[in-house]
Amino acid sequence: MCFARHFPTPLQDPISALCAVLPLIYYEIHGIIIIGKFALGREEKENIKMSGNYNSYESPFCTRYASEEMQYIFSADKKFTTWRKLWVALARAEMKLGLPVTEAQVKQLEEHINDIDYDMAEAREKEVRHDVMAHVYTYGKACPDAAGIIHLGATSCYVGDNTDVIIMRDALQVVRRKLINVMNNLAKFAKEYKDMPCMAYTHLQPAQPTTVGKRATLWLNELLMDFEELEYRIANLKLLGSKGTTGTQASFMELFEGDTDKIKKLEQMIAEEMGFDSVVPVSGQTYSRKADWQVLSVLSGIAQSCSKFSNDLRILQSFEEMEEPREKSQIGSSAMAYKRNPMRCERITSLSRYVMIDVLNPAFTSGTQWFERTLDDSANKRISVADAFLGVDAILNIMMNVTDGMVVYPEMVRRRLMAKLPFMATENIMMDAVKKGGNRQDLHERIREYSMQAAIAIKSGKDNPLCELIVNDPMFMITQEELDAVLKPENYVGRSPQQVEEFLSECINPILEANKDILGENFEMKN
Repeated sequence: MCFARHFPTPLQDPISALCAVLPLIYYEIHGIIIIGKFALGREEKENIKMSGNYNSYESPFCTRYASEEMQYIFSADKKFTTWRKLWVALARAEMKLGLPVTEAQVKQLEEHINDIDYDMAEAREKEVRHDVMAHVYTYGKACPDAAGIIHLGATSCYVGDNTDVIIMRDALQVVRRKLINVMNNLAKFAKEYKDMPCMAYTHLQPAQPTTVGKRATLWLNELLMDFEELEYRIANLKLLGSKGTTGTQASFMELFEGDTDKIKKLEQMIAEEMGFDSVVPVSGQTYSRKADWQVLSVLSGIAQSCSKFSNDLRILQSFEEMEEPREKSQIGSSAMAYKRNPMRCERITSLSRYVMIDVLNPAFTSGTQWFERTLDDSANKRISVADAFLGVDAILNIMMNVTDGMVVYPEMVRRRLMAKLPFMATENIMMDAVKKGGNRQDLHERIREYSMQAAIAIKSGKDNPLCELIVNDPMFMITQEELDAVLKPENYVGRSPQQVEEFLSECINPILEANKDILGENFEMKN
């Protein structure tokens, strides 16, 4: 709990400061501290002394998961300073287009973008019950010469909606940077292990082998699809512009005396100053809430891809073929000391599930807006959009950590593959026997019988006897040496190594090369 924002300092108002502090006086006789209406025990009192906030809910995204960088993008300070930047852009454009706004007024507005008196704004909002007008008032007090031209011709959505778009743009850039670094880590991993044969799985049942590196390209390809969607969405994100109360720009028609060209120019000038190519062509009071759904759909896609990766790695860790990174003193279980739980990947799965579900919020919001706008979007929007970005930020942070330190156990990979490889080799063995004069149908039936026997033996805890059964059967006309030559895992991975090389060189490396200045980011797990 932060008291600083609500209490005046002694130097400003000693009497008020004393009155504010009096409720916090310790009553040692009873071992309690009074905070407003709440009476806390001695233990809770000590907790408050040590940290700050133990008696009200705080989002785990802020306390545990998301980066400070992403948290700031969705902070009040980012929001309200952006409001002021938009008011500056509006005033500057109106000045250049001939309205009675002076250079001195614009300069004064620019000088006071960052020194927001939040206490004044909060107090004013309590009086007028309107956040935008409270901040117009506060800005005007800081800029008395420009107070009369702030927000000229605009409606609340001019600052509210345009700021939302700017925040999403800035947040998408952070997501983009972290996604590229995850892709870079996976590309290195795929290249390193492109030749290592491993068991593949369909239906989670052993199937024709692939390579460890080829499997990594499957994870990477889904992230590539997400990256392409992300690039499109960033490139096509548009400001609301200055559309007025119901999107008709009627107020600006009054200000510019019906000069449509100037009104259109006004929007373009604002867009350019805020770093956008264009504004939405038409709108009601707000930009279409479908835009929020489109953005969150990209985030949902990233969450889907990361969840797929994390679930695969969790299974591989249970097979003891691969593991996520692990600290030397990390505890897997409070009871079972030997355990090596995939806790980071489990967190990825957990957070991804939240983000994937969260995309339904803007979908329903978009579908239930009435005519030019309703305010039932506001409460949902300010929670769901922020949470989606904070969630994906946390997911990508963990992804950077995991993909930068994945551990492969080659001996276990080969052991598990060799236990099943005889089943995979039966078609080659059968074809070789046919070349030597055998009957394909008879050979197929014999292999089927032996395979069933071998499966029962394996499930009974015995070694796979399939190779022994085949070698000892004259129908197959094969020696042990010939069989050993057949049972080379590298013979069964197809073009996996070449596919890895081609995919990296044609699809991934151009992206990494174009963004080499942002590569090398890493993330150290704190909890």
